[in-house]
Amino acid sequence: MKAWTVPKGPRTPQGVKYSLVYINAAGEKVLGYDNAEGKGHHRHDVNKDTSVDFESIEELVRLFLEEVTAIRRML
Repeated sequence: MKAWTVPKGPRTPQGVKYSLVYINAAGEKVLGYDNAEGKGHHRHDVNKDTSVDFESIEELVRLFLEEVTAIRRML
């Protein structure tokens, strides 16, 4: 997980950039949340990308960790 403060602007209206990624033991990306340029706030899983509502970085980290916990329970 990484997050950093950036100047607020059209591409970063909340003034934050982030990348939250869960990678399995085989080195495969299983889950990710980020706000890459041009895509806005979104999540990746093995099947697709979907947009997410951004309330705060703390809320995204909470959601991310909740999903990682659920994924790990299925293993």
